[in-house]
Amino acid sequence: MLRRPRAAPTYAGATPRGTAWPMLFAAIAGGLSLFTFAPFGSWPLQFPLLAFVFYQVGMDTSVRRAGWIGWAFGLGWSVAGMHWLYIAMNRFGGLAAPLAALAILLLGAYMGLFASFAMACAAWLRRRWSLPVASFLLLVLPVTWGLSEWMRGWVFTGFPWASSGYAHHNSPLSGYAPIVGVYGIGVLVALCSGCLAMLTQRGRWPAIGLLAAIMAAGFGLKQIEWTRPHGGLLTVRLLQGNVPQGEKFEAPYIRKALDLYRDMITAAPADLIATPETAVVLFPQQLPPDYLPGLAKFARDTGSSLLYGIPLMDSPSHFSNSVAGIGADGQAYRFDKHHLVPFGEFVPQGFHWFVQMMQIPLGDFTSGPAVQAPFAVKDQRVLPNVCYEDAFGEEIADQLRSSPQPATILLNSSNLAWYGESVAIPQHLQISRMRSMETGRPMLRATNSGATAVIDARGKVLAVLPPYQRGVLSARVQGMEGMTPYIRFGNYLFLALGALALAAAWFSGRTFRKAAAP
Repeated sequence: MLRRPRAAPTYAGATPRGTAWPMLFAAIAGGLSLFTFAPFGSWPLQFPLLAFVFYQVGMDTSVRRAGWIGWAFGLGWSVAGMHWLYIAMNRFGGLAAPLAALAILLLGAYMGLFASFAMACAAWLRRRWSLPVASFLLLVLPVTWGLSEWMRGWVFTGFPWASSGYAHHNSPLSGYAPIVGVYGIGVLVALCSGCLAMLTQRGRWPAIGLLAAIMAAGFGLKQIEWTRPHGGLLTVRLLQGNVPQGEKFEAPYIRKALDLYRDMITAAPADLIATPETAVVLFPQQLPPDYLPGLAKFARDTGSSLLYGIPLMDSPSHFSNSVAGIGADGQAYRFDKHHLVPFGEFVPQGFHWFVQMMQIPLGDFTSGPAVQAPFAVKDQRVLPNVCYEDAFGEEIADQLRSSPQPATILLNSSNLAWYGESVAIPQHLQISRMRSMETGRPMLRATNSGATAVIDARGKVLAVLPPYQRGVLSARVQGMEGMTPYIRFGNYLFLALGALALAAAWFSGRTFRKAAAP
């Protein structure tokens, strides 16, 4: 067992240092995390980046120093991973470039608080419990890192983009997705990073063995079929209109876009035809009188079911970002987006001035119910989610768990043209793949500019359209039924395992203190 002075525990051979240089290096390490996500896909890089920060945090037990290093790492991670928001604010929101850049930095500074919490909390527990180095690296830091990412996904409505687990849709760790979800994978990422940090210590060989066991178990879990086929194959047509964002809400171009999507929908029949988010930008009351009846006639005549993105108004003060449906039998369907984007779809109290500066159209929607019925298409049940709603896996799992007839197919309807030709599109595809792995359901994606894709129940992309081009993706999709552990328990399983890990760390510290006592 590693031993160290009780009052000032440090890594073997380490001496306390200042904070400025470690913060700079931590910020750079956080920025490099961009390359672990799509489209770059260098997921193994995540382990040494986190291991470096863990080592820096573990060089002394100063809670303040650990917090600052963690904040710098989170700042770099967030600014690099979410820099594409600048495009929406500057190019399409009309916010001056310096203000848009400042907004990204302020967002990164806020996001950095969660990583700061992870490192500071771990350092505090290490001092409080007099933990051995191995318990600190392999139990406490992985749990606090996972908790920080989980908190980032719900505090102030949450912004879970670029959570560490998303980088691992192709790694052996993806085998854990149907059990503990993306945040549980984040804990395992941190545990693997702790194993690398342990290479600087005398107990390196058990850490190497643990790292190998985690990877081997993940590979084995990938071989398990958690769900089973339901019903027959559906023929689907997913539309990608590639309508320029600068024209989308401009009056001279609205009729052109309406005609475009009407023609794309009616070009050929399919069991399911789906459009992107707000493909129809007008409220139904504003549409030409024959527009929706014409689509309904096409659906009845061809036996096709339609899902189209449209804003719906229930009153002058109550409107929603919705996906409306027309069944082959003429039956109407409606899904209202539940998890809205702050500043883009609803205005937090006291921030109306900011939205007015950005000139965002339709900036204050009403949230839909947390659980909504799926859309029946032949013998399948299709559950929509709108844009970044699919970044909230626990909400999709809750829909499946709570529904008397759970969906067999998921559908994401998005418009990422707000973010130009950036990494937002491949990153969003990566998020959808994680949702498929967590739920054991195929995910269809109908987007304005990409990535329009068909993803199977194991997270594999079966077909995808090139981004930034107009096109139609035709495919055959098999629906799936059954409950993965993640659907049944959501994030509670990951949280329970984290609590057990912290209990084990406390016990190890207690045992260590007794052994060190004279």
